[in-house]
Formats: sequence, structure tokens, C-alpha cells
Amino acid sequence: MLDLIIRGGQVVTPAGVLPLDIGIEGGRVAALEPELLRPARAEHDAGGLHVLPGGVDLHVHFNEPGREGWEGLRSGTSALLAGGATTFGDMPLNSDPPLLDAATFAAKLTAAQAHAHADFAFWGGLTPLNIERLPELAEAGVLGFKAFMSSSGIPEFPAADEATLHEGMRQAAALGLPVAVHAESDELTTRLSAELDRPGASWRDYLNSRPVQAELEAITLALALARETGCRLHVVHVSSGEGAALISEARAAGVDVSAETCPHYLSFTEDDLERVGAALKCAPPLRSQAVQNELWAAVIRGDIQTVGSDHSPCSPDLKTSSNPFEIWGGIPGVQSGLPALLTHGSRHGLTLPRLAELTAQAPARRFRLAGKGEIAPGFDADLALVDLGVSTRLEAGELLNRWPETSPYVGQTLTGRVVSTWLRGVRAYAGGRVDSGGRGRLLRPV
Repeated sequence: MLDLIIRGGQVVTPAGVLPLDIGIEGGRVAALEPELLRPARAEHDAGGLHVLPGGVDLHVHFNEPGREGWEGLRSGTSALLAGGATTFGDMPLNSDPPLLDAATFAAKLTAAQAHAHADFAFWGGLTPLNIERLPELAEAGVLGFKAFMSSSGIPEFPAADEATLHEGMRQAAALGLPVAVHAESDELTTRLSAELDRPGASWRDYLNSRPVQAELEAITLALALARETGCRLHVVHVSSGEGAALISEARAAGVDVSAETCPHYLSFTEDDLERVGAALKCAPPLRSQAVQNELWAAVIRGDIQTVGSDHSPCSPDLKTSSNPFEIWGGIPGVQSGLPALLTHGSRHGLTLPRLAELTAQAPARRFRLAGKGEIAPGFDADLALVDLGVSTRLEAGELLNRWPETSPYVGQTLTGRVVSTWLRGVRAYAGGRVDSGGRGRLLRPV
């Protein structure tokens, strides 16, 4: 007997959007049929809703342990579930201390086992400080290694110079794990920032200090090192179509590389940054409307493989300086990302199967998270039930992350509402509230 049948939903699968009943047993999808007749202990009506695979967001900054005042695992994963995602990959740098060795991995694991409402994986750091610790991080179970090619803003997590990145990629290839890079040229951004960070500096000065060229130079170097070492490379938060094209060309030439972009690059432009200010500061920065259009084209044609939120809130006091260069960069997005993609994607031809691929199937497959990312027999029953027929103005009170007032999405009218989210066959979120009984578990790449 099945544990649960979710009936009557329009299920988003790689083959299309189909009217299917979902039979769940032991936390996994056991059957997927137009009219499921097997007996079940319980049923849930999904009539009028679309059922997407639970999102696999492998680029978040939940900062625990150490900087829970910016965002913690409990609040961060509450917002994650409210945004229709069920799995996250936490970045190593904003924890205090950063995740650079087996001991800091263990500390983060203890925190996540106590506080995470969703399933999780951890990125380990790749810095000049811990280059000899990569094997122990692999043994501990990291998803891969994250390196900054320019300043991270966290002194305890310095940028990886070319020699460090080369050695880190060589080791990662031998360990069978990927390297993710924040790709901006340290030389170029440092020089331009020194020239433009002055009294009375404007948001345009900040934008000019991190041009698209800085992204292209760093991507070119990372691709060359990946080609030489045989490392699996993932370029995070690609902000330009030109950057995506470089990655696509390298992949066609045999480099094992993938590209991620983020909802904020697809939703906002540099004009919005100049109008809104601190809430939209990020690095790489937002780009022009023309560059955003090129990025959307790259998403639609497949030059971008994954979308991650790069959810990175901070306390409001870090967003208050009159100098744009002194304001902490980071945008909270785990709860708003799916509605933002639904809202803006409709104008660019983004289909629901492609959306599910970008946000769930492709990241799970690329980073070898077995049983995640797809609604199919044998996969975890991670589901987001979404009402696509509603458009509502987002209010700060609806957001579950620690500092909702810092979200640039507040006040926007967004399409789609996550009605409920299910983690391994158990309802973990519904009606604006998280079921505290749904605890996350550690995922290791296979």
C-alpha cells in the first residue's frame, strides 16, 4: 500500500507538463500515472496546481555557525521551503570560521542537523590557507570546492591566486570533485575600485569598478586551468551572455564545465540598482538591459545549465553606508527566486520543463546528488505545488528569511504562489508556515 497519493496536479516532467497522480512510498516516488488506482493511506488534492520537482539550490549563504545574525539555517531553510526548494548547498565563506577543514565541516554538520528544515550539502573552501586540507574535506563529504578569483570580502577566506587555483583544481580532479569559482579578475577589480572608490562615489562608480570584462578575464583563466588539470569546473553567478558563450565554447571543445546564473541577474538591471540602491548590490553587479537580454537568450538556448539563488542576506546596518563601495553586497533570494523566474521568464519563452531543469534536475545531476531533482519513480518525493494562476504584490511580512526588509523583491508583483512544499513525501511547508517536524539530512555526492 502507498503512503500517499497526490492527485490531480499538472506534473512538470522532462517530457512535458502532464496530468498525473503521484504515488509515494517510503519517501520516494513509487508510481506516476494519469489515474493511480493503487490503495494509499492518505491522499492530497492538487487540483488546479502545477507540481514541480523540489528545487535544488546549490548556492546559498546561510552563514551558520558564526554569522547567524545575517542569516541562519532555521530561517534560511524556512524561506527556502517557502520558495519551493527542498535541497540546498551552503557556501563555505560566511560561516565563522569558514568551512576550510574537517573540523569546521563537523561544526556545520552539527548545526544543520539541529536546525535545517531541508536536505543539504556543503561546499568546502579552496583558498591559499587550506590548500593542503582538500583531501580531508573530500573525505568529510563536501559537494566540491569553492574559490574566489577576487576578494570575497571575508579576510578569513582570501582569494585563490592562479597558482593556488591550479593546484586546487589538480587536487580536485584527482579527488573526483568539482571546483566552483566566483569569476571576476582580482587585478582589474582591485585597480578600478582604487580609482573609483572616493568621496562622493556613486552607484555608477561601483558598476564601473566591476565591468563585464572582469568576468570574462576570470572565466578565460578558469577555463584554461580546468582544461589543463582535467577538473570539473562550475562558474557561479554568470552575469553576462558573453560569459555564458565563453563557457559554452569551452564545453563544446571538451572542457567539463557548467554555468550558473541567478534570478536577480534575470530580474533587475543596473538601472534598478541606481534607483533602488543597497538592496541590489551584488558582485558581479547587475548589468544593462541589453546584457540581461543576452543572458536570457543564453538561458533559453542552453548555454546556462543551472540557476542558483546566491541567497546572501546581511543585517540592515551593513546596507546603510552612503558609500556604495562600503555596503555589503548580497541579495536574499531563496523565497522569491521561483516567482521571479516565472514572472520574467514568460516574456523570454521559458517553459516549465526548462525551468525545472535549471532549478532542480540539472544541479542534482551535475553535482551527483542521487534521487534529487526530478519527479520520477525511485526519486525522492520532493515536490513544490504551485498556483500559477495568481499574481500578487510581495510584502515583507510574507518572507521567512532573517531580514525580509532588505529584499529588493518586496513591492514587486510576482506570478505564481508556492502553496505547499513536500520533502521526501512529508509536507514541510504550507500556508506560510514551516512544519518543524521536517528535518534535513546530509547529502554526499555519489
